[in-house]
Amino acid sequence: MNDMSIILFSETLNITGLIIGAGAFISIALGRYLTIKAEYHFSKKFWVVFLMVGLMLAGLSLVSSFFILSAILSILGFTFLWGIGEIIEQEKRVKKGWFPRKPGRREKSK
Repeated sequence: MNDMSIILFSETLNITGLIIGAGAFISIALGRYLTIKAEYHFSKKFWVVFLMVGLMLAGLSLVSSFFILSAILSILGFTFLWGIGEIIEQEKRVKKGWFPRKPGRREKSK
């Protein structure tokens, strides 16, 4: 490859999709981690915080003038909104013994 073909090849690459994909991957991993930690430390009642953060991030994505940032904020916002259901399900996973229960937390009697 000569210098001209390297320049032409690099000018035809569009890494926008890769950046957004990496942002989605990190968002999903972060969402999973935060769901587990939030339920452990605060119980499923923390879903309200997930709702507020998700709506805030989705709203910020609407006003961002940068395409990639807007896309990543939107993905992260919807990850938090998806996390609302996951944090509620996480309580059930803890009851099944799949995840540890926080010591000293009282279980609600039904």
